[in-house]
Amino acid sequence: MFHPRRTLRTLLLPLAAGLALTVLPAQTAQAATTLTNGGFETDGAGTATPSGWSTYSAAGQNSASFTESGGHAGSYRLSHYSASAYKVETYQYLSGLTNGNYKLTAWVRSGGGQNSAYIALKNCGSAEQRTAVPVSSSGWIRIVTSIAVTNNQCTISINSDANAGNWINVDDLTFSSGSTGLSIKGSDVSSLIKSEALGGVYKNSSGTTQDALAVLKNAGQNYARVKVWVNPADGYNNKARVLAAAKRIKAQGTKLLVDFHYSDIWADPGAQTVPAAWAGHSYSQLKTDVYNHTYDVLNALKAQGTTADMVQVGNEINGGMLWSTGSTDNWSQLAGLLNSGYDAVKAVNSGTTVALHLAKGGDLAGTRWWFDNAVSNGVKFDVIGLSYYGYWHGTLADFQTTLDDAASRYAKPVFVAETAYPFRLDSEDSHENIIDLSSELVSGYPASVAGQTRWMNDVASIVEAVPNGRGLGVFYWESTWTAVTGNGWDPTDAGSGNGWENQALFGYDDKALSSMSWFSHR
Repeated sequence: MFHPRRTLRTLLLPLAAGLALTVLPAQTAQAATTLTNGGFETDGAGTATPSGWSTYSAAGQNSASFTESGGHAGSYRLSHYSASAYKVETYQYLSGLTNGNYKLTAWVRSGGGQNSAYIALKNCGSAEQRTAVPVSSSGWIRIVTSIAVTNNQCTISINSDANAGNWINVDDLTFSSGSTGLSIKGSDVSSLIKSEALGGVYKNSSGTTQDALAVLKNAGQNYARVKVWVNPADGYNNKARVLAAAKRIKAQGTKLLVDFHYSDIWADPGAQTVPAAWAGHSYSQLKTDVYNHTYDVLNALKAQGTTADMVQVGNEINGGMLWSTGSTDNWSQLAGLLNSGYDAVKAVNSGTTVALHLAKGGDLAGTRWWFDNAVSNGVKFDVIGLSYYGYWHGTLADFQTTLDDAASRYAKPVFVAETAYPFRLDSEDSHENIIDLSSELVSGYPASVAGQTRWMNDVASIVEAVPNGRGLGVFYWESTWTAVTGNGWDPTDAGSGNGWENQALFGYDDKALSSMSWFSHR
């Protein structure tokens, strides 16, 4: 990834959530063996306590929970809203359950601004499990929560601790056997070795200097991503440096994703430049170049005992790679180059997962077009990776639609290869940050540590909700790219600055940010 500044498209205005209703007394909790009235259709609109559900508010604000028209699939939905600050819970108690793992699914929307708004499973015999309601004022988003029931009962809970005028919509809840969670909670650490060489320091949250990889691992990171350039001007992110990084990554017990750019510099949707050493090569020669380079790096990793767990054959290859030979204007040649990379990966280790990576996180039509062409041209791959930056790639609802469709249409696991969010807007160095204006932010997600944390948890929750367990997880992009003189974006210019330090997971004081807590997402 390295994108120029882009203009964030105009955000949709929040939808009105409806008016608060007359206070009604809370009903006694009802016990059922299966979820009752999960679509809130039984009573129509204007019901403060829907059939099968109970309402609780310590402050007597039961009227902040009510049914109204405008459902996700049916005619009605549950809403939480009040013109004044409120705390309310809508819940349903289930008993007589067979012990085991259960999954709660809900469709939600939110205007944002709450202190907290979440669905939960609690009183089930194991630790309460929650999933926050993402901020999405227009499109419905599916979220999930899972828990181990060990006492034959469970309470399904919808909670709001909200400020005046805040609202959520919830609909079409289902409760069934199953479990959820993410297998990948990772970050790209490509900038780390150069940062350290130039004096970059990393500290844990208490201020003690520590290996950044250990800090990330202790926060819950289980996968690290590193890019490899062929012959970069600064001598970093090449084969030798990737080998050194891999030793340290594997020593932490962390898995390794190797991201081949097939260039001497950034490869992304705007540039896929042939490495200088391959300049002028024919299509046939380039296929051999891709194979040999991929095999060489991966075989060296294997030989030192740090076999790659996953490999990206290309980086953000929306328009293909190794332009113009492998552009999407010539799919048969692009397919040949991609398959050459795939074959090299499998020749080194058949168990290494091969990913294809696009920067089209919220672009359903574009993602379909690309992978339909890939499949029809016989491209081989194991998983699909998408970049999804909310300030560039569409709404969270767009993202979910694209991710779900890719998983089902191609019957492949999916993951977020890159995402990030700023924890502040000002720059630590003299180089302008890529995201540095409040107008560029995603509505409901401030440029703060809390906003960064929420963004990451909500993106992770959407990946977790991909049907059939096909959502693998998320990589945060460049968690360690702090502002260090000489470690700028341009490997040919030591004076270039860093436009990303406000989106790292270490603060301007070099301390680990509490937003690293997203690594402990279920």
